[in-house]
Amino acid sequence: MKSLREANVGENLKVAKILGDGPTKRRIMDMGITKNTDLLVRKVAPLGDPIQINLRGYELTIRKHDAENIMVEEA
Repeated sequence: MKSLREANVGENLKVAKILGDGPTKRRIMDMGITKNTDLLVRKVAPLGDPIQINLRGYELTIRKHDAENIMVEEA
């Protein structure tokens, strides 16, 4: 398993686990990122922050700090 921050552009991934304390984990889950959700890494900014992903039919941009708490595996 690796974090979403380590993912490359174009990778199709599945969320394996969400780390972090209560409020951080809740915020990530409120964005629609839950266990077993399929996602596609669309873009990564030149300095690595933010990361744009596609999931559940919409595009989402998340910070590098939040992406470190999302553990993913190959879909």
